[in-house]
Amino acid sequence: MTQEVIFQTLGTLSGQSIGIVTLNIEKALNALTLNMVAAMQTQLSRWQADDSIACVVLQGAGEKAFCAGGDVRAIYHASIANPNNITDEACGFFTQEYQLDYLLHQYSKPVLVWGDGIVMGGGLGLMAGGSHRIVTERSRVAMPEVTIGLYPDVGGSYFLNRMPGKTGLFLGLTAYNMNASDALYVALGNHYLPSDEKEPLFDAMADLNWSHDIAQNHQLLTDLLTNMSAAHRATLPMSHLQQFQAQIDLLMAGDIEDVHHQLSTLNTELEWLQRAQKTALAGSPISWHLIFAQAQLGTELSLAQCFQWELGVSVNCCSIGDFCEGVRALLIDKDRQPNWQFSHVSSVELSRIKQLITSPWDPKAHPLADFK
Repeated sequence: MTQEVIFQTLGTLSGQSIGIVTLNIEKALNALTLNMVAAMQTQLSRWQADDSIACVVLQGAGEKAFCAGGDVRAIYHASIANPNNITDEACGFFTQEYQLDYLLHQYSKPVLVWGDGIVMGGGLGLMAGGSHRIVTERSRVAMPEVTIGLYPDVGGSYFLNRMPGKTGLFLGLTAYNMNASDALYVALGNHYLPSDEKEPLFDAMADLNWSHDIAQNHQLLTDLLTNMSAAHRATLPMSHLQQFQAQIDLLMAGDIEDVHHQLSTLNTELEWLQRAQKTALAGSPISWHLIFAQAQLGTELSLAQCFQWELGVSVNCCSIGDFCEGVRALLIDKDRQPNWQFSHVSSVELSRIKQLITSPWDPKAHPLADFK
């Protein structure tokens, strides 16, 4: 039995240490299990309180993925066994996952995330919480929840609504795979390094003059990454999101039926946009409505309120939404032929969406009520 997540410390010349978290299920693309989430929450809280730890690094085992999302099979089996009920498995997994994401967002010490390879769903939730988010030439960053009857959770309600123009809505509906330049453009990444610079980076971090001054440590790491990445700016690929921002905004303009019509009738030679179009149109009509509801939250809600909203919607998706059918088609039977509850976005009953976005808890009894 290999450890699903490995915790190590790296000594530095300053006498301070760097805490290193390695997601370690390479064959499952380091998908998050509940055990991994719980172990990380415990260890990161310890390191937060440990004066000898100056900085934390999150990385994934192997070269294919940082983290491809959450391992949702246990939720699926529990939800199938208890139809129309919110299960302990769904509530427990999403609650602890969001607590971990929120801890990362609120972490005082620098958190460097090595976002190499696949960074999707729950993996993006971890990365978004890091202070120093590195993308590489192999990074493939996406929120593919529309394909499993969910919506971009793990804080997506906060960060998607703060992206340029209608980019957040586009990413939610199409599960578009961002490259490094795209991720930098929408601020999911904030530094770029080639994947073979990882060891030199760790060596350079061990040489930094870390101290007990947290603000100074943040600046030290920022300066190091800025210097290291400067030499590689010229090798960055093109960002489709940036280049086609105006077209994306037009494509995503209007209400849900307008956008569905615009995507359905889109005639394009651009392969990346064809893939995005195909994914969106094959996605769950319920997910479409949830993604629009999420976009309408705007930027009014705090990060804490976004996670609180998401927890209600996520557990409701498992009991009365398309989540179980989406997971069955993609991960269980793998037939990729989901039989969604509604055949088209226009046939979705609005009472169902209202039910899905209504929290099952009284505010005082909300599992994330302590988020401030």
